[in-house]
Amino acid sequence: MHDEILVFQYYSEHYALVFRGASMRVLVLGSGVIGVTSAWYLAQAGHEVTVVDRQSGPALETSYANAGEVSPGYASPWAGPGVPLKALKWLLMKHGPLAIRPTLDPATLSWLLKLLRNCTSSRYAINKARMVPIAEYSRDCLRDLRASTGIAYDERAQGTLQLFRTHHQLNGIGNDVEVLKQFGVAFEVLDRAGCTIAEPALGRVPEKFVGGLRLPGDETGDCRLFTERLAEMASPAVDFRYGVTIKELIHEGGRVLGVRTDRGEIRSDAVVVALGSYSPQLLNPLGIRIPVYPVKGYSLTVPIADESCAPVSTVMDETYKIAITRLGDRIRAGGTAEIAGYDRSLRLSRRAPLEHSVKDLFDGGGRWKDVTFWSGLRPMTPDGPPIIGNTPVAGLYLNTGHGTLGWTMACGSGRVLADIISGARPDIDVNHLGVGRYLA
Repeated sequence: MHDEILVFQYYSEHYALVFRGASMRVLVLGSGVIGVTSAWYLAQAGHEVTVVDRQSGPALETSYANAGEVSPGYASPWAGPGVPLKALKWLLMKHGPLAIRPTLDPATLSWLLKLLRNCTSSRYAINKARMVPIAEYSRDCLRDLRASTGIAYDERAQGTLQLFRTHHQLNGIGNDVEVLKQFGVAFEVLDRAGCTIAEPALGRVPEKFVGGLRLPGDETGDCRLFTERLAEMASPAVDFRYGVTIKELIHEGGRVLGVRTDRGEIRSDAVVVALGSYSPQLLNPLGIRIPVYPVKGYSLTVPIADESCAPVSTVMDETYKIAITRLGDRIRAGGTAEIAGYDRSLRLSRRAPLEHSVKDLFDGGGRWKDVTFWSGLRPMTPDGPPIIGNTPVAGLYLNTGHGTLGWTMACGSGRVLADIISGARPDIDVNHLGVGRYLA
């Protein structure tokens, strides 16, 4: 390839080759949905791409069983006005969405303090304004990718319904509606009857809710299945190396040169850190401190027993902050925020809120004897937006910190990062998503 770049686009079983610019050897660390989409777009831009992951295949950690939402309309920071008081309420609820384990280390306390500093109206507005454009752009990139490749992943494009159980919740959506208007996001405020039109199974329990906010442009899909199939499509042009443990970054003279692994060194011209919650551990020795924290989430997956009692798309149960999603012949319920460091254990106490929400709204829909229970570590920033772009170390790039929105933002994040590395101007302004907002 030398001074030229081979840009491939996958159409069914063929690649279209176009020549552009100069090629580089790019090493992507991590094979979750963020890492694989990054590799896909980098390969399309003509770079020689290698992906390294400690797991035996793609999407085996946080991307494995998330809620399945592609919901740019709900791209909002966790930190916002009133959240501290809400957090106290959630901690006292029987099926509350928040859990904090008593062993708080300095990193946890530091992250929580940064989160609290962002719990103002002005910071919330700034952070949401940074999140919505990348989320909307990513949804469009996903649609383009689906159209050009035919990739299938139990996808549906039937919107998301945020369901309100109380009038207080319904009457409090004014600020969110204004932001949706600001960014031109289509929405519908629905009464009880409107909710049952969008989700017919809710007609069986009309006493459980008072209304909803529907975003018809949102989608759903199996993130793991998407990541596996995209990795397979990319494999003719991308070298995937699984079962490889990354030890440290190799750097010299202010430039990254590759990584040292348990199987030897891998040299490259550029390195992309897409390790989710584990990104800070690799970056700290270089003096790059990013406030990405592993907020644990849980999910249940249950086969559908009766379609008439199951959701047709995604219902966000606002009271319990649980997303209930239709994925093919399964129901996926995802939620809970557990502040417990890197603990991956499955706590049965966190299964109860998920099961309660599904059975309360869609009783009879699932075959519960075959349910599976899962947890994953969401890489959360305290302000909300992800971290995408270059770093003070030449050749070192970040694509991490997407929190609960990794699936929603994956394609857009991968594409803009590939543009940045290739020296091209991204389609949207992502300067405010850089690591500089923390290093200044």
